[in-house]
Amino acid sequence: MWFLNLELRQALYLCPSTCSEYAAGESVLKDKDYEPQTICEHLQYLFALLQNSKRRYIDPSAFVKALGLDTGQQQDAQEFSKLFMSLLEDTLSKQKNPNVRNIVQKQFCGEYAYVTVCNQCGRESKLVSKFYELELNIQGHKQLTDCITEFLKEEKLEGDNRYFCETCQSKQNATRKIRLLSLPCTLNLQLMRFVFDRQTGHKKKLNTYIGFSELLDMEPFMEQKNGIYVYELSAVLIHRGVSAYSGHYIAHVKDPQTGEWYKFNDEDIEKMEGKKLQLGIEEDLAEPSKSQTRKPKCGKGTHCSRNAYMLVYRLQTREKSLTVEVPAFLQELVERDNCKFEEWCNEMAEMRKESVARGKTKHEEVKKLYKRLPAEAGSPYDFISLEWLQKWLDESTPPKPIDNTAYLCSHGKLHPDKISIMKRISEYVADDFYSRYGGGPRLNVKALCKDCVVERCRILRLKNQLNEDYKTVTNLLKITVKGNDGFWVGKASLRSWRQLALEQLHEQDEDAEHSNGKMNGNAQNKDESNEEKREEEEELNFNEDIVCPHGDLCISENERRVVSKEAWEKLKQYFPKAPEFPNNKECCSQCKILEREGEENEALHKMMASEQKTSLQNLFHDKCRPCLGSWPQVSASVAPTCEGSLLLSGAFSSHELYIVSQFFVEEWRKFVRRPTRCSPVSSVGNSVLLCPHGGLMFTYASMTKEDSKLIALIWPSEWERIQKLFVVDHVIKITRTQAAGADPESTLYVSEPQLCPECREGLLCQQQRDLREYTQATIYIHKVVDNKKVMKDAAPELNVSSSEAEEEREENKPEGEQDPDFNQTNGGAKRQKIAHQSYITYQKQGIRRSTRHRKVRGEKALLVSANQTLKELKIQIMHAFSVAPFDQNLSIDGKILSDDTATLGSLGVIPESVILLKADEPIADYAAMDDVMQVCMPEEGFKGTGLLGH
Repeated sequence: MWFLNLELRQALYLCPSTCSEYAAGESVLKDKDYEPQTICEHLQYLFALLQNSKRRYIDPSAFVKALGLDTGQQQDAQEFSKLFMSLLEDTLSKQKNPNVRNIVQKQFCGEYAYVTVCNQCGRESKLVSKFYELELNIQGHKQLTDCITEFLKEEKLEGDNRYFCETCQSKQNATRKIRLLSLPCTLNLQLMRFVFDRQTGHKKKLNTYIGFSELLDMEPFMEQKNGIYVYELSAVLIHRGVSAYSGHYIAHVKDPQTGEWYKFNDEDIEKMEGKKLQLGIEEDLAEPSKSQTRKPKCGKGTHCSRNAYMLVYRLQTREKSLTVEVPAFLQELVERDNCKFEEWCNEMAEMRKESVARGKTKHEEVKKLYKRLPAEAGSPYDFISLEWLQKWLDESTPPKPIDNTAYLCSHGKLHPDKISIMKRISEYVADDFYSRYGGGPRLNVKALCKDCVVERCRILRLKNQLNEDYKTVTNLLKITVKGNDGFWVGKASLRSWRQLALEQLHEQDEDAEHSNGKMNGNAQNKDESNEEKREEEEELNFNEDIVCPHGDLCISENERRVVSKEAWEKLKQYFPKAPEFPNNKECCSQCKILEREGEENEALHKMMASEQKTSLQNLFHDKCRPCLGSWPQVSASVAPTCEGSLLLSGAFSSHELYIVSQFFVEEWRKFVRRPTRCSPVSSVGNSVLLCPHGGLMFTYASMTKEDSKLIALIWPSEWERIQKLFVVDHVIKITRTQAAGADPESTLYVSEPQLCPECREGLLCQQQRDLREYTQATIYIHKVVDNKKVMKDAAPELNVSSSEAEEEREENKPEGEQDPDFNQTNGGAKRQKIAHQSYITYQKQGIRRSTRHRKVRGEKALLVSANQTLKELKIQIMHAFSVAPFDQNLSIDGKILSDDTATLGSLGVIPESVILLKADEPIADYAAMDDVMQVCMPEEGFKGTGLLGH
């Protein structure tokens, strides 16, 4: 459109080049490609190519790159037009030639005034402004003139919108309108087809028909009526597509010199017939609804379009005979490009000739050999692969040498299974192929492997025999075996013996395939086949399911049965190496001993669990437990009498409580509940509660709050029993001392061993770092409805499944744990082993913090990372709740999350956090939108491109 504006083109040609060798009139360097440096130089070169190039179309990639545009992202064409005109005007304003410097204003710039008239005093206030295009609202209109009339319509300023009159010195009712003062030579009319829909929260396109004429008289709309304001249509820009976020752009532009209309559709340029504008197929839309608006009837000299978004009119009195010559240095560049293009055309023509010649030669070759290709009966023949033969027939280029190694068996001959993908051809044609293309090895009449054929026949005979033997064995198994003539066979082996026999029959063929692959150099299959073999070897063979670990008959009679001698002999034909156990064979003596020992151990465990449960009944049931948060103030006379209560002596208070890890308590309770399934707990491993220096890792305050889930408090009477029942590696005790009659605030709490401040501080720092540096963690988004949030602690039994508490106790054990005594036995040795490690290792050695969040109704879990931005989190929330990012109000612990560029770690979002979501306007069916990502992502427009560089 800009190229066919002759005045703009001529002005750009007059713009001097920054390249000195061109400006000085020197010849273009032939060994150096011309690279424009400025936007004006890019336009100069593009316009020169469009004017005199021999190419069918011009590629503007260099111009696009200079502007920093992303061709993969659709942008608003109207916005591009405005920004580029502004950039061009700013660039040309530095030129000395006034015809160049002022070309944008002369061609595209007009003036209008915002006029406000006070209804009280009649004072008129006028604000003059320039415009480069008129933005016309098309909603509710059918004709272009109606849109212009609405643009200039008078607006009433009343009520809260009243106007402050300088004369009246008060707010008054007033009227405001736009008056057109002057119009440019080229009038750009932007039809506002793309509008923002507040109901859906995204842009949409108005696909309504707008009628416009080829001649537009603007005099009725002007303030001054004494000028010539008749314009003729010179360009129509089309956006084809239903959505505002996708589509295709087409331009219809009129050549001012010839009066011809051209349709520019990417690289396809079409000249309209009869010098008339023809809006054809681009007006056809695939609308989602069946109801389609009928196109209004258009009279002579008028057009209707529902896709036109920009109309360009030129003043009718402008000279049409303007001749624009390409400057010499640009013409030389164009001629050099034409020479390159002609050379490329010649190369393409030469390549086509060579291709045609090769095709003729190949055609003659195929014509000559095709008739003699089939091998006649009794004549010598060769085998050729169908794949190679097809390439020889279809492709014009000579095929690769014949390679038959992929069709050989392990004996180096033709594999019988490959016959189906081979073609038998005459020896004459085979001689011609091998002489022309080479390759091998040749597979003649003696190439078929006899050994493989015999093996194939043997397997087929065995398969047929297997079906008969299967029926025979099935009938024999129905007969009851009497006496000691039978044999023990595993029930699992009997169920799958037919399948095992079939697999054995295929083993030799598979071995042949593997060896064939090895010969052919298929290295990638070698490791796979070896791995498959190892997996097969690990599977039990026939009757090995009743072999005990000592290689003898297993003691469990439920896993085996007796079969007759006849049935066993049939099975032995297929499994000659199967272990044989006669009916009178004794079971494994070692297994019997182990079984008796196991029964004795189970009984012992049950008795041990019963004794421990009785001795530590309150610890097992978690009753009458001491609590640091409310340490009891009692004396001997009022001491609780229940089992496990603290016994005090004297009128003064000197209270002691002992500490064990909660992990020990949980593992001990597991053993007491299931003594036959769990190993007994033999020791109390308190070393995990201590730092490498032997100091306590917890403060009194932390043990009453966040660390209370890691420890268990023990009464002194319970501690005496624990010391008798278990091996204790470290005694941990807390003593509360308070003088009689003293202020309760003077109470002292002393731990033994004492707290290690350095390790405690380091642990807290490490925990904070871990919370801020997670790579994959779960957080919860809770959607607030009507400003009400269902609190997770209000009624957890209504929101949590009944199995969650048990699941929480049965969480996965730490890596490397083999038994419930993990880190309980040999506590001292374990303490020595980990002494050199970091002070945080206690968390990995059996002490685990239960961080499970109990999800309530209205919450959804999301996987996030600490370095993820809030903007990315909002996109996740959009998919989960169908709420657009700009409608999301997020908060955590009363803190509003608003910085979209900040990371979750910097915002204090840690694993298991609960973020509150309040949606401004829930959008119905938002997830079903095709362009959901484009709709919800904040539009950046041409931010970061060269269009905003000025």
